[in-house]
Amino acid sequence: MAEAPGTRDPLSRRDLDPDPIAQFRVWLEDARDAGIRLPEAVALATVDAGGRPSVRHVLLRGLDERGFVFYTNYESRKGRELDANPWAGMAFYWRELDRQVCVSGTVGRTSREESEEYFRTRPREARVGAWASRQSEVASSREELDARYREIEARYPGDEVPLPPNWGGYRLAPEAVEFWKGREHRLHDRFRYTRRSNGSWAIERLYP
Repeated sequence: MAEAPGTRDPLSRRDLDPDPIAQFRVWLEDARDAGIRLPEAVALATVDAGGRPSVRHVLLRGLDERGFVFYTNYESRKGRELDANPWAGMAFYWRELDRQVCVSGTVGRTSREESEEYFRTRPREARVGAWASRQSEVASSREELDARYREIEARYPGDEVPLPPNWGGYRLAPEAVEFWKGREHRLHDRFRYTRRSNGSWAIERLYP
């Protein structure tokens, strides 16, 4: 397979947009153009009230100047942890491009209207599944889950499956964003954006 464009290119300060959201959009589009499967997949790390971390992959479903949006069951493990400690970290890794982006900041729920708008774009089966799954709870069997799915299918036989009351979006508002580019001999290029008190961004090169 041919090497994706830019995989061996260095990353310098002059390459970077002053706004990390704008810079992230460029890299995300590069990942899509390279044919990477699920370039929106991101590892999301949260911490519970006792300081114990957990991590899982979610899909980035929205991005604007306010931050990075994903959706889930609010009663899931990550939902409970974000209620207890509204700070989180994200890590995107595009191996084919030898690039990584790490984001950290505060997390809050999106508006109900935003969640409903996104929920309507999901396939009917996924909307039914959002009702059927008691995410992160113990299930006695696969048959129990399948039975719940059939029950919800019967309850909402048409395409109008409403948004569950315990399901919706979160937005991570970044305080720091790091762009990492792999280089030979592990002498990688790393640049960190840190939000200043006036809302602008400081950009610093980090040792690899």
